[in-house]
Amino acid sequence: MTARCGSRSWQRREGSTLLSKMSSLQTLSEVTREEHPLSLGKTSAWNQFFEYSEIMEQIDRDVKRTHPDMQFFCGDSSFAKSNQESLKNVLLIFAKLNAGIRYVQGMNEVLAPLFFVFRSDPDDKNAEFAEADSFFCFVELLSGFRDNFCQKLDNSAVGIRGTLAKLSQLVAKYDGELQQHLEITTEVNPQFYAFRWITLLLTQEFNFADTIHIWDTLLSDPGGPQETLLRICCAMLILVRKRLLAGDFTSNLKLLQNYPPTNISHLLYVANKLH
Repeated sequence: MTARCGSRSWQRREGSTLLSKMSSLQTLSEVTREEHPLSLGKTSAWNQFFEYSEIMEQIDRDVKRTHPDMQFFCGDSSFAKSNQESLKNVLLIFAKLNAGIRYVQGMNEVLAPLFFVFRSDPDDKNAEFAEADSFFCFVELLSGFRDNFCQKLDNSAVGIRGTLAKLSQLVAKYDGELQQHLEITTEVNPQFYAFRWITLLLTQEFNFADTIHIWDTLLSDPGGPQETLLRICCAMLILVRKRLLAGDFTSNLKLLQNYPPTNISHLLYVANKLH
């Protein structure tokens, strides 16, 4: 995964500088007299301070819940706390630089695999720049999925609903019987289960090691991660088709919202056959 997202030295220097400059919120002492605390102007430093304080609180809550079973992300060790701070820095800077999206709950789960890989680099010189490298890769990754996070585009062809419709069409193309049973007979529509699959890039459906395995394919496919993700989602349905065809609304929804353990190599093999 690092090969796909590897940052050059200049990017690392620029990234480190950017993160250093922007990670701290403007302090109250920096606010001029003209910028009254009650000012509602969008350019008011007070307004921006409170706005980003609220975002930071949400980020802080989510980062603390990131993979609580992994000492890399959670615990009282200085290593875990340092990693949490890096995650928070990247997410806050992204929110500041992307006013149309800001921070959306769950972005911490998308960032976590990237940061883990870079921070775990056996070369300490590379691991040192994990925060900057993760930032650039996170921006690059979300550039292809940003419309799924934009609430204003939810009902458009390029928003999350349009993406879910593409998944439905893909399932219909490769397994019409399954698509009909799911969406017509049992009325289990993609938004009931695939919303999380797509927006969080399958990070919540599999264990962390399997997620890394899936992302290796996701980020290296010449066709791009968007189409690859949909093929993997379609393959997930095909692999449990017998259970789905025998199930009703309740059992199918439970199955897809709690996807069973599976052989990831076989899953990716099936997904690759859907080209």
